[in-house]
Amino acid sequence: MSQWNTVCPLEDILPATGVCALVGDRQIALFRPYQDQQIFALSNIDPFAQASVLSRGLIAEHQGDLWITSPLKKQHFRLHDGYCLEDGGRSIPRFDTRVVDGIIQVKSHA
Repeated sequence: MSQWNTVCPLEDILPATGVCALVGDRQIALFRPYQDQQIFALSNIDPFAQASVLSRGLIAEHQGDLWITSPLKKQHFRLHDGYCLEDGGRSIPRFDTRVVDGIIQVKSHA
């Protein structure tokens, strides 16, 4: 079963940045690349360093896709699906998001 979880107002995330939120028992990295309402959500855990740091990474564009660069070991994870550019076997979970009346929601799976 899945449900939508209210996280924070859209305006709490500055464009071109990410933040970490606790959704259920998972650390979720939320990214807002532009000034619009597009939000991406990935696991905040870097699978290479086993550290909760991905929300602090840099958003970059590569080959027409948006990526987050881990601040520790510099691997790249595609924002729309969590795919790892350097090692597809270490891709990370992604989560559905939506903005309702200016509030960001993330879908969690029980």
